[in-house]
Amino acid sequence: MLTDLIALRDTDAEDIRLLLDTAQSFREILERPVKKVPTLRGRQVVTLFYEASTRTRVSFENAAKIMSADTTSVAASTSSVQKGESLLDTVRNLRAMQIDCLVMRHPQSGAAHMAAQALDIPVVNAGDGMHEHPTQALLDMLTIRQRKGRLEGLTVAIVGDILHSRVARSNLWGLTKVGAKVRFVGPATLLPRDVHRLPVEVSTDLHRGLEGADVVMALRLQQERMERGLLPSLREYSQRWGVSARALEVTKPDCIVMHPGPMNRGVEITDDVADSGRSVILEQVTNGVAVRMAVLYHLLGGEAAA
Repeated sequence: MLTDLIALRDTDAEDIRLLLDTAQSFREILERPVKKVPTLRGRQVVTLFYEASTRTRVSFENAAKIMSADTTSVAASTSSVQKGESLLDTVRNLRAMQIDCLVMRHPQSGAAHMAAQALDIPVVNAGDGMHEHPTQALLDMLTIRQRKGRLEGLTVAIVGDILHSRVARSNLWGLTKVGAKVRFVGPATLLPRDVHRLPVEVSTDLHRGLEGADVVMALRLQQERMERGLLPSLREYSQRWGVSARALEVTKPDCIVMHPGPMNRGVEITDDVADSGRSVILEQVTNGVAVRMAVLYHLLGGEAAA
């Protein structure tokens, strides 16, 4: 039984499948004219974000509100963090206000785990440093399963800045646990040093890395986390590693294209691919709400959705 959601590396395959199945059932609620169920009525959910976010923060808040929970959004830039308050003091003070669940994003790897150890309520990791982003991987997996009908046996090529990507790590652990194959594709300077110890195929050639792929996921270049010298230029990166229609010619004919957002169009992905029939990028965003509904539902023990 789930008590927190910190990392898919530590989440059982059965729990991953349960969350995906629940999220799929919640998709129906999102299609209703009135998107409201009493599932989490009376529960208090706080989103605490130390980094900027649009999709993740809004979808968590939307998910909670659809299930009738009360939500409070706290941004570090406008909180007592600016006065020197520590992370532990911040989360303990929030808990003292009798909240029921904390959703947290933090630039330091391990921050969500530390908060979960300190609190007696569910903690959801909404992204911690370069560690993991479990709900993003779950929504990616749900989108793939909806389009492909399965996850088992598929080849998913994740392209670009693997080194700094918590999304790539969560997808690696989530997808391999349910039987998919994962490839990390990118320049050697943007691959983790321990990549050959991971259960993943590795390619530093875009053509070879995309060959026969069922799914291609382009990643944003996280220049805010990069040291100098990892890339010669954005133009050269785009030419050699950008996901374009030409690059996709070696994939399966029914290959789909994903991106966790925000996109740098013309850098990691071209306009004609991002806006094509192969793209499921906006479907990922919709599924993000359903997945986060499922996570809150299981962590907070909600009533069955009406």
